Amino acid sequence: MKRILFQGDSITDAGRSFDNDDYLGQGYPRLVEAKLGCRNVGEYEFINRGISGNRSIDLLARVKADAINLKPDVMSILIGINDVRHEISSSNGVSAERYELYYKMFIDQVKEALPDIKIMIMEPFVLKASATEANWEALKTGAEERAVIAKKIADEYGLEFVPLADMFNDAAKKAEPSYWLYDGVHPTVKGHELIANEWIKAFDRMNNK
Repeated sequence: MKRILFQGDSITDAGRSFDNDDYLGQGYPRLVEAKLGCRNVGEYEFINRGISGNRSIDLLARVKADAINLKPDVMSILIGINDVRHEISSSNGVSAERYELYYKMFIDQVKEALPDIKIMIMEPFVLKASATEANWEALKTGAEERAVIAKKIADEYGLEFVPLADMFNDAAKKAEPSYWLYDGVHPTVKGHELIANEWIKAFDRMNNK
């Protein structure tokens, strides 16, 4: 049985259990588990190690305990929006340059320990809604900078990239942003469904190469 690890911040965390790995929370990891679990019966084990509030530096700090030690066969990573938000709210964010550095350090350590692992890089995103409109331009610019970096890292390392920003921008033309991201950052169940669908597409692309 292959092990799939979901890694990231609150968008990935989504209320998952810190005591029971069988409960992946209410977000896209759970939806992916449902889809793959039904499609590929008994082939995969799923673990969620997303932690609310995490920045890229927090992810790096727990690379051993929450990535390497778990020995996943596949890992997806969604990180970056808190690097921007924490700078705006408390001057405790992570610059774009440091984001790239810490992200690469994380991947380097994982790949050194687990050379056969497959890694998926998920694109940071944001929409204009209740938690983002007050600082919209800074958040939008910061998220876009980190999206470019995430894609650059995926290309440099030959990793699968999961595009999400344009998907949410397009979705916001069909319904108000809060329909998909209730506060502009955190997905509703519909938003998590969109992410899960893109995750599955990227997963299939990666496995068909």
